[in-house]
Amino acid sequence: MGRAGLAWATALLLAALAAQAAAVGDFDPYRVLGVGRSCSQADIKKAYKRLAREWHPDKNKDPGAEDKFIQISKAYEILSNEEKRANFDRYGDAGESQGYSQHQHRQFHHFHEGFYFDESFFHFPFNSERRDTSDEKYLLHFSHYINEIVPDSFKKPYLIKITSDWCFSCIHIEPVWKEVAQELEALGVGIGVVHAGYERRLAHHLGAHSTPSILGLINGKITFFHNAVVRENLWQFVENLLPGNLVEKITDKNYIRFLSNWKKENKPHVLLFDHMPVVPLLYKLTAFAYRDYLSFGYVYVGLRGTEELSSQYNINVYTPTMMIFKENIDKPADVVQAREMKKQLIDDFLSQNKFLMVARLTNQKLFQELCPVKKTHRQRKHCVVLLTGEGEKFAEAYEAFLTFAVANTKDTLKFVHIYNDRQPDFADTLLMDDEKYRGKSAVVILERRNTAGKVAYKTLEEAWQGSKEDNFILLDLLDQLRTDPGLLSSETVLADLNDELAPMFLIRWLYSTLDYISDCWDSVFHSNWREMMPLLSLLFSALFILFGTVIVQAFSDSSDTRDSPPSEKEETAAKTEKNNTSFSKESNRIPKKGFVEVTELTGINYTSNLVRLRPGHMNVVLILSNSTKTALLQKFALEVYTFTGSSSLHFSFLSLDKHREWLEYLLEFAQDAAPIPNQYDKHFLERDYTGYVLALNGHKKYFCLFKPHKSGDEGGTLGSCEDYESSLHTEGRGKSSCSPRSRSVKSKLHKLSFWMERLLEGSLQRFYIPSWPALD
Repeated sequence: MGRAGLAWATALLLAALAAQAAAVGDFDPYRVLGVGRSCSQADIKKAYKRLAREWHPDKNKDPGAEDKFIQISKAYEILSNEEKRANFDRYGDAGESQGYSQHQHRQFHHFHEGFYFDESFFHFPFNSERRDTSDEKYLLHFSHYINEIVPDSFKKPYLIKITSDWCFSCIHIEPVWKEVAQELEALGVGIGVVHAGYERRLAHHLGAHSTPSILGLINGKITFFHNAVVRENLWQFVENLLPGNLVEKITDKNYIRFLSNWKKENKPHVLLFDHMPVVPLLYKLTAFAYRDYLSFGYVYVGLRGTEELSSQYNINVYTPTMMIFKENIDKPADVVQAREMKKQLIDDFLSQNKFLMVARLTNQKLFQELCPVKKTHRQRKHCVVLLTGEGEKFAEAYEAFLTFAVANTKDTLKFVHIYNDRQPDFADTLLMDDEKYRGKSAVVILERRNTAGKVAYKTLEEAWQGSKEDNFILLDLLDQLRTDPGLLSSETVLADLNDELAPMFLIRWLYSTLDYISDCWDSVFHSNWREMMPLLSLLFSALFILFGTVIVQAFSDSSDTRDSPPSEKEETAAKTEKNNTSFSKESNRIPKKGFVEVTELTGINYTSNLVRLRPGHMNVVLILSNSTKTALLQKFALEVYTFTGSSSLHFSFLSLDKHREWLEYLLEFAQDAAPIPNQYDKHFLERDYTGYVLALNGHKKYFCLFKPHKSGDEGGTLGSCEDYESSLHTEGRGKSSCSPRSRSVKSKLHKLSFWMERLLEGSLQRFYIPSWPALD
């Protein structure tokens, strides 16, 4: 008997393998696409596009169009891949036999150890004709996902499965998926299925690079499922997608505080009474869907500490109960009880109680929902708006308005209120800064005419005090409005309301940062490392460049330190710094070279070194003659050496013998600082300008002037740029010759370093010119 059973099982297995081989052998991708075996990839692609357009299920209503479309996609998947095409040409299949043998081994493994045998082993539902049809109603396309599913994920979470043909693991999870999908869909969870073979673009957009994959979508954010595919894990995964603060646990100690928050949050509050110790997933999904309109609290009636709450509202502890509280926390506005709370029952109940009796207009969206634009004459809806303020001063007027609203609420009439100080533009437009309403409440009846903000309205002539007379006047106007829509005689355009409850920018930025960190954390620990390689490569490249730059800079600095300036110049600079204590060390630039580069300003480099000098750069030019060139250049180098570390300073010299006219043209713009005699002066050609220093800003067209110090200076020949120098050197003002031979040539540049310091500080007088003259 044992041998007979074994022979029967072997025969059954061989028959199954033969059936599968026949099924594979019957599928000819060349025949499906209508191309020859020697066709090119361009021919294959052209045939696929033509057939896909013809047999797409959305355009072709033939009953077999979907199966035909799947065969076309499968054929293109094989022939567009050179490896799969080669395998099919050689062996008659696309190279999936290895995967099948591994699947076969796993099936027998489960059979021996757990007495489990998947019936799909004999059905082989890999081709389109035997595919399970339970997923068809959940199939997603890219445009459908982007335009409908993503916006809808802000109202409910979605559980999406990524599958494909010839996926053995997809078959293993199918029973669990089908059961969980049906259960969660009944609670309000969206279900979706993406076929990676036919919706590659969507699968790539979702980040699913293997099948099967399961992911959750909520608030437009994707989260992948990484645990074993069992019912409990999938339920917990969906529950973890939801925010943790949707439903507050309510007891006798905190229910008054919870219900009293209606004014601060501007929402009705819902109490859910049930005998379950944890909040059911149905309630959490409901709270997520209505979180913009309602606040939810959950009361576990079996918990000690809820007796007072249950007794006050006369709760049946054996029946789930839902209560809605609005402005009155002592009495619920509406109640529903049922042994089994169904989603449809809850939705109908909550959709009728989304707003307070007299809701406060806190944003434009709420204004549009409470006061919609009329579509037809019969769909006219009017809003009665109380424009009031905050505090006890306005409490009596508000309470009277609330009482009136409760007694006169209708489907075509909505009562709302607004705080003038929080929505000043809205209030000023309707009241037009009328003095009789200042510091008081006012009532306006309005009707929105279009979405651009145009409204027709009428304001009560007197301020609203809540008296019987005020009630009578308002009631009479509302009665007239039912028969005479022209009563709203005034028209205006209202600006959009401010969003009073919107979080601060810093809080929004913090939430966004936390979400980004969470996404990165999830990506690092759950993503495929092959997918992470481009990001890691970019990160390590950036670090390498950063540290490489630091190392190169360190070696460059050490090299510059070794190339120290000559000892004579060091001693001279040290003496100058010691003798002149007012010299600012902070302004000093560390020299990067052991010498000063001083170039002659000639017609060749005049344009590049001055006229087209980069913004922020200056050229410091020394005026000299052939006879004083050597001495002045040596002194000039010593004085300006400590400033050569600044990349914005350039140093040049100008020959007075060659370019006297150019210099005298510039000095005409600084006559107050250095008077120049006219051309008829007999000493005109004898005037000595050697030792003058000009700081030229080529971009902004100005210069600063340093004039050598003269101990016997008469007539105020010291310019404004060197007032500081003259104030420091006041001793020894005796009569002396004006001839340049009467003093040392080097002393002309005495204390040039102080002038350079003031130049960098920006405290020197600037002489502007209309344009730079030609050097020749």
